[in-house]
Amino acid sequence: MTPDRTAQAVRPRLLVLRALGLGDLLAGVPALRALRRAHPEHELVLAAPAEFGALAAATGAVDRLLPASAHGRAVPRTLDWTGPPPDVAVDLHGNGPPSHRLLLGLRPLRLLAFAHPDLPGIDGPPWYPEEHERERWCRLLRAYGIAADPGDLLLPRPRVASPAPGAVVLHPGAGAPARCWPVERYAAVAAGLRARGLRAVVTGGPAEGDLVARLAKQAGLPDTDVFGGGLPFERLSALIAGAYAVISGDTGIAHLAVAHGTCSVTLFGPVAPSRWGPPPDPRHRALWYGPEGDPHGRRPDPALLRISVGDVVRAVGELPGAPPP
Repeated sequence: MTPDRTAQAVRPRLLVLRALGLGDLLAGVPALRALRRAHPEHELVLAAPAEFGALAAATGAVDRLLPASAHGRAVPRTLDWTGPPPDVAVDLHGNGPPSHRLLLGLRPLRLLAFAHPDLPGIDGPPWYPEEHERERWCRLLRAYGIAADPGDLLLPRPRVASPAPGAVVLHPGAGAPARCWPVERYAAVAAGLRARGLRAVVTGGPAEGDLVARLAKQAGLPDTDVFGGGLPFERLSALIAGAYAVISGDTGIAHLAVAHGTCSVTLFGPVAPSRWGPPPDPRHRALWYGPEGDPHGRRPDPALLRISVGDVVRAVGELPGAPPP
């Protein structure tokens, strides 16, 4: 007898909104995995930028990526959601109300989100501005009875080989000028590392070609050690996973190093590492002199400029394990 398709159960769907950058998505991995464990029967759909499809798959938590993005850190105006409303919608984008309203517009059967005075119908927990990003989203889920571990953040090792195994990766760019340490200092760090027999390579995003070229020229790096123009995620992931260490500002590459268990030295300013820094681990050094400043500033933050070339080179020397020559 042929089964009646109309009588078959339709798989419930869980929609998660996290339409932000690379570091944001990596910081949200523990929450995504917690949702996966709590709703194994659901199709978990992640609304995030299209370029993060490979990363979403690598988390092991996402069934499908729904492309969604907006300029800067804004909330997308719409979501290309089709079919019945989500059975569960989860706002991992922000504390509302725009992100809450975007999801409410899809008429989900249940919305998990932080409380906001403009939307008194949402019974979520309060938002704490100074909370660490990984803990923030895990606490949101715990408030709804979902067990979540902020330490559940490691990614599997990439299947492709690293283009520069054992190198120290320098990443001078960041999402805002306030978080960009001067390129001249990165070049001096590269010279110091090479003097110690280490290989230094440089990476940059699609819009950072000039920055990468300036660093490579000042540091005298060969073309084989320059990875600008925005590597595909699989190759970038392999480069970071196979590196000895990663040196960068407070940006997505630092989170990718943590996700792969690669040693890192992260230069913080204007935001403190208590909000976005790596977990306590001897493999990771967070350099920070404070105080906090304007994360949207158009010049390198004074706290960031307090970090010297010597600070960074010493931090690399303090990392565990013998770096390969």
